Amino acid sequence: MSLSFTAGALAGKVIGSTENSFVIAEWQDPGGPPGPARLIAPLHVHFNDDEAWYVLEGTLRVRRGDEEVEANAGAAVFVPRGIPHTYWNPDTKPLRYLLVMTPNIYSLIQEIHRMKERSTPALRELFRKHHSELVD
Repeated sequence: MSLSFTAGALAGKVIGSTENSFVIAEWQDPGGPPGPARLIAPLHVHFNDDEAWYVLEGTLRVRRGDEEVEANAGAAVFVPRGIPHTYWNPDTKPLRYLLVMTPNIYSLIQEIHRMKERSTPALRELFRKHHSELVD
């Protein structure tokens, strides 16, 4: 059963569910030491689902296909289905963003968070289940 509701500040919460047409979640990354990118998600592709990020605070860097884009607070990044992508916080400062996704992507993320063992073979199988694929 789907519930209709209005959300004030999402502050780490989600609006929508796997039963709706889209889901919006507010997430954050605390930032980290300078150095190599600390990927929030591995390089992957969704074959049937689009995905977008809206930056509330900080900086988000997204690799989509062969390009790398940087979005600061107030900017958004869209990745259409079929384009390999990953994203990270390139700064030492916190990042807060809205992730706009399909219920399928939301379900994939929830299942990743519930995994006891995040081995590469187990992740590959889970991505396949959600019509997606890890990219080497």
